[in-house]
Amino acid sequence: MKAYLRFLWRCVRLSFEGGWRYHLWMTVLTVLALVGVNAWAKQLVGGLGTTGMSDQVAWGFYISNFTFLVGVAAAAVMLVIPVYVYKNRELHDLVIFGELLAVAAIVMCLAFVTVDLGRPDRILHMLTHLNFPDSMLAWDVLVLSGYLLLNLHICGYLIYSRYRNRQPTRRFYIPFVFVAIFWAISIHTVTAFLLVGLGSRPFWNSAIIAPRFIASAFAAGPAIIILTLQAIRNRAHYRVPDKALHTLRRIVTVALTINLFLMVSELFTEFYTGSTHLASTRYLWFGLHGKGALVPWIWTSLALNAGALVILYLPAGRRRRLLNVACGMLIAGIWIEKGMGLIVPGQIPTPLGEVVEYAPTLNEVLVSVGIWATGFLVYTIFVRITVPVLTGKLTAADDHATPTRGELAPATATPVPHRAKETTRV
Repeated sequence: MKAYLRFLWRCVRLSFEGGWRYHLWMTVLTVLALVGVNAWAKQLVGGLGTTGMSDQVAWGFYISNFTFLVGVAAAAVMLVIPVYVYKNRELHDLVIFGELLAVAAIVMCLAFVTVDLGRPDRILHMLTHLNFPDSMLAWDVLVLSGYLLLNLHICGYLIYSRYRNRQPTRRFYIPFVFVAIFWAISIHTVTAFLLVGLGSRPFWNSAIIAPRFIASAFAAGPAIIILTLQAIRNRAHYRVPDKALHTLRRIVTVALTINLFLMVSELFTEFYTGSTHLASTRYLWFGLHGKGALVPWIWTSLALNAGALVILYLPAGRRRRLLNVACGMLIAGIWIEKGMGLIVPGQIPTPLGEVVEYAPTLNEVLVSVGIWATGFLVYTIFVRITVPVLTGKLTAADDHATPTRGELAPATATPVPHRAKETTRV
């Protein structure tokens, strides 16, 4: 216990150390998080009337971000499968960064649900009055909480074992890894079922919603991980194999192709057959009764996703800069498609035929920015702690040295590549 507490204390100290870029980044995130807290305090005083939501559009910017982040959390499995199922050695140590991203994403998901409920006391009511197993919300709370605990255990155990220079005991984490693979798919499937199960909203009553959720998640999540690994390699001088990035690039390419194919298939079915939810689809893509606030957004999303796919298929897409551009484009495109492009049109028009448009208020945006900043703050701290442990710069054998000095090679079966003069600045 003393050794573990010592490890936690050293991690806390390490999270405050770094170069000026690191301190500037953390300062900006902290300020944005505090701005979000202030905006949430205003919402607590003024109620949900400070948002753009109404009786007609009860889910807005908060739930839009929630659905996107659930996919980001589930995408960690796209690193777990190559490592633990297909024995990909290049991604062995990098899988931890994907699982840490999943933890940060789930934290943001729970925060968005909290602010969307309006009052914090409703969280207790929701947890104590779950209509299990009939309620899809009960299943969603179960899978999100379980996935968070799974990733916390896996990451924490592997990082602490590396810190103690000990080979991890397989029975303590391998079973949880395979459970997490199926659990990751379940969190996105159950979230999709929350929408599909609402019979009065025909826009969401499609069996293809869940597969589209998973396909878009497996594109956006690895894209964020690619950008993270690029930043780690450039700023922390941690060796990220090019082969690992190319593996993730192929995963993103396939997933984005499937996502666009499913979207085109759904659009053909709706417009050609004139399905029951054509009104919502027409509002999203072309406007309805002179109202079309989301039309520029969804066409921008399509252009970003299509452009990213073209770059990924081109041989030039292997270059780091173009790969980063493609990842940024598809992340923005899927964020629009999975968020405002999915949640809001499902409520327009209403079951009574009313066309009431929705636009997030400034306070809503500030709360959301604060939650995103908090998530990035958590993830940055996780990465700041993990890199020195993986490179052997933070070990239990080096208790009397400063956290950023000393280069002790980790005594594990899997060699960790590092450079002799690398620093740990992030």
